[in-house]
Amino acid sequence: MFHVVLYQPEIPENTGAIGRTCVALGAKLHLVKPLGFQLDHRRIARAGMDYWEHLDYQTANDWTDLTRQLPGRRWYFTKKAVKFYTEVEYADEDVFVFGSESLGLPSFILDAAPEQCVSIPMQPAARSLNLSVSVGIALYEARRQLETQRNK
Repeated sequence: MFHVVLYQPEIPENTGAIGRTCVALGAKLHLVKPLGFQLDHRRIARAGMDYWEHLDYQTANDWTDLTRQLPGRRWYFTKKAVKFYTEVEYADEDVFVFGSESLGLPSFILDAAPEQCVSIPMQPAARSLNLSVSVGIALYEARRQLETQRNK
């Protein structure tokens, strides 16, 4: 099982879509407060459709609270990283950490583990990718790698 962490997400539709992706892959979703919305927000339900009831998720009051609970290696997704997400060999229980839509991950998280920071390549004119798209790219690459390893 993979773990997806959203650090202070702001947009309910993104969180709903990410929850749906997590259900599709059997990943657990972790939400670090404060959230920019209520978890019962109708836009989460709409984006997650009827998948939300099947989602394994939990909330944490802050980063310290969450880090006590997380197993596995952590991969921090940031446009500031020089290593691409495809240069990593993923494993079961890996944790994929994403920042808020407007601010990304704070420097106190990134600076603590620069070797665990990865980016998704894009053209210079693109400021960023949608958060739910980024999560999907990362999780499906990890899934692809694990399937390839199992089939060898």
